Amino acid sequence: MSRAGGKQAQLESTGEAGRFQLSGDLSFETVPGLWAEAERLFRGSGDVELDLGAVARSDSAGLALLVALTRRAAQHDQAIRFCHFPEQLRAMARLSGLADFLHLAPEKA
Repeated sequence: MSRAGGKQAQLESTGEAGRFQLSGDLSFETVPGLWAEAERLFRGSGDVELDLGAVARSDSAGLALLVALTRRAAQHDQAIRFCHFPEQLRAMARLSGLADFLHLAPEKA
């Protein structure tokens, strides 16, 4: 768990192999703790599915975390898949040209 100014963010296993949930605010204050937790949790887990449905809000540090996790997965011969991608993060990924790198499916019309 990462805390800053009363804001919390968590990365937890869902109990299913390779499945994790990220929740709370992704910010410059919370991301370093989440990165450390991801390093611990993802080690040896095989492919990873990360549910982002409980992310409340994010700044650019949250997007940077997802990019770093994608790179980390590639370095460890793991696949990573994001599900329930919040619209705020999706918009940042599109505007920064990272939607393809993060393997985000196109929006449905």
